[in-house]
Amino acid sequence: MKKYKPLDFSGLNTYSIHDRFSKVTVDNFARPLPPGSSLQDFLSSLPDQLLGRDFPELIKRLATAHTSGRPIILGMGAHVIKVGLNPILIDLMERSIITGIALNGAGIVHDTEIAMVGRTSEDVDLVLGDGAFGAARETGEEINVAINQGAAAGKGLGEALGDYLLARKFPYNNVSLLATARRLNIPLTVHVAVGTDIVHLHPAADGAAIGQTSHHDFRLFCDMVGDLEDGVYLNVGSAVLLPEVFLKALTVVRNLGYKVNRFTTANFDFIRHYRTMTNVVNRPTAGGGRGFNIIGHHELMIPLLAAGLLDRLNS
Repeated sequence: MKKYKPLDFSGLNTYSIHDRFSKVTVDNFARPLPPGSSLQDFLSSLPDQLLGRDFPELIKRLATAHTSGRPIILGMGAHVIKVGLNPILIDLMERSIITGIALNGAGIVHDTEIAMVGRTSEDVDLVLGDGAFGAARETGEEINVAINQGAAAGKGLGEALGDYLLARKFPYNNVSLLATARRLNIPLTVHVAVGTDIVHLHPAADGAAIGQTSHHDFRLFCDMVGDLEDGVYLNVGSAVLLPEVFLKALTVVRNLGYKVNRFTTANFDFIRHYRTMTNVVNRPTAGGGRGFNIIGHHELMIPLLAAGLLDRLNS
């Protein structure tokens, strides 16, 4: 067996640090902010590294898309609603900045409950044991009636539910994404995986109506994605379903001959996920544009994004 001994480093080749490329310099450092600084001052003070560089760049791309009349589409999971961000998103809808929305099935549950009673998100641990989870009568009845009526009228799920909320004149429609989208005539699509949402277990649920209206919305979403050249697609809080829907929509429109190569995507979530990185950030923008992955809490990052965008547009 070979006997090892400490190496002699005296012959090691070295070079001058003055001749070496370095990825970080003092020019990249953050700057302390004095009291009374503006939001633009804050964003400009961030270190020119990683998210400190990417976040302002994403805001710039959003501003460019909006001022150029290009679409900004938001795909989002229900957690975004549950942490209280509807007013922020509705403000962007009112300003014609968000031009389209895609929700998963849970999104319509929480958004409808907000519209009806101004509160949502039951305590699952408290009610799961006795089988009461998801059994709220009004939630199941109202949503399924809207879907069934929408199917009979040939509507998509998002349009049908938005129309229903407005017709019922619920007290909190002003903070509902579904109701606001219909009031402003902004396309809002809903993409359902049957069995994932509490309304599917209610007696009024009709699988054929759910499938028909959701497939209608997928086709509508494909048309929205087909117009995405030089626009922006934001995926917020959906780790699996909407990234898969987005990738399928993108391949449909490219297959049909739409030019959708140069655009921006961004994913916002708490942790890094495989599908969001693959289906939103990397693969779709491989032929042009750029993808961003922003890690952080929605209740902080989305208001900061919206405020930074509005500040840039108004500067």
